[in-house]
Amino acid sequence: MATDPTYIDYLEERLTGANCTARKMFGEYAIYCEGKLFALVCDNRFLVKITPAAKELLPDAAEEPPYSGAKPMLLVEETDDAEFLCTLARRVSAELPASKPKKPRK
Repeated sequence: MATDPTYIDYLEERLTGANCTARKMFGEYAIYCEGKLFALVCDNRFLVKITPAAKELLPDAAEEPPYSGAKPMLLVEETDDAEFLCTLARRVSAELPASKPKKPRK
């Protein structure tokens, strides 16, 4: 089951205050904060990378892989609180390394 585009619109609206963007990727979505990939949305599940901040803010969150064979991520079940989601996005992305520059295509 692919992610419903209205769910992405819903999440993007709530994450506006954290300068987040969503990009379609292989039929699902990658969520970036300040240019860093910090979350995926797969099968209408909002999953964030596991970092100390994510564990602190989501202490009871289930760890689930976004797709078969992937590393587990934390499932964010409560998505109504925009302020919390923006805090989560900012704190998790702050702990991630800077994105590597893309190599030019030949």
